[in-house]
Amino acid sequence: MAPFGIRVSARLSLAHLPGLKTGEIEIQDEGSQLVALLVDARPGDRVVDFCAGAGGKTLAIAAQMQNKGRIIACDVNEGRLKRCAERARRAGLQNAETRLLSSETDRWVKRHKAGFDRVLVDAPCSGTGTWRRNPDARWRSPQEQGLDNLAALQGRILASAARLVKPGGRLVYATCSLLSEENEDRVAAFLAAHPEFSVVPLAEVAPQLTGSAHPDYLSLTPARHDTDGFFAAVLQRAAVAEAPSEDAA
Repeated sequence: MAPFGIRVSARLSLAHLPGLKTGEIEIQDEGSQLVALLVDARPGDRVVDFCAGAGGKTLAIAAQMQNKGRIIACDVNEGRLKRCAERARRAGLQNAETRLLSSETDRWVKRHKAGFDRVLVDAPCSGTGTWRRNPDARWRSPQEQGLDNLAALQGRILASAARLVKPGGRLVYATCSLLSEENEDRVAAFLAAHPEFSVVPLAEVAPQLTGSAHPDYLSLTPARHDTDGFFAAVLQRAAVAEAPSEDAA
C-alpha cells in the first residue's frame, strides 16, 4: 500500500545496509508510512509534526515536500528530538528543524497560531497496535496503561495543536492504537468542541487506499493488513469566508 516502501520478507540484519548508514533509507512500519502519506504535504508548505519523537514521520513528510518549504518537528523529549535532528542531517534534509516544547500548551504554539498548512498529531497512546512486536504489553490492563489519562492527554494535545492550523489547512490525528476510546471517540469529542473542523474522508485524501477497516478514517490492523495497528483521521479547518464585495447587491 505504501508507494515508497520496501517490504523485506527474509530475516536479515539491516543495521549494516549502506543505504541505512547514509540516510537513503529508514526502517519504518508500513502503517507509519501511510500516516505520513495522509498528511499530503506539498513542496513549499509549512508543516508541523507535533509529537515527532525521533522523527520517522518527519523524514517521510519532508521527502514528500521535496526538501522545499518548512517542517518543524516538535516534542517534549529533548533526547528524541536530538535523534530526529541527526536523522534529518544524515538524510540531507534542509527544510526540517526541531522545536523542544515544555508541554502541549507551550507558548510557541500560541505565537504561531494559524500559521501552518498541515499539522500532524501522532499522539502518545496505549500502543495496542504494536502488540505483534511487543507481545508482553498485552498483559497490562487498560488501568495499568492509564487509558483514561491517555485519552485526556490526547484530547489536550489535539486541541492545542489545532491552533496551529491555518484556515483551509488540515489536521491529521493518528495513534498506533486499536481502541476506539483513543481513536474515533477522540475525534468525535474534538469535532463537537471545534465545529470549524470537519472530516475529510479517506476516499478523498487517498483514494488508492481501499482496504481500511473504517469508511472515513485510516484503520489498519495486523490481522487484516500485516502492519502495526494504526488509526488516522484527516480534519480540515474551514476557510475564512470572503467579505462581500462593494458591488454585491
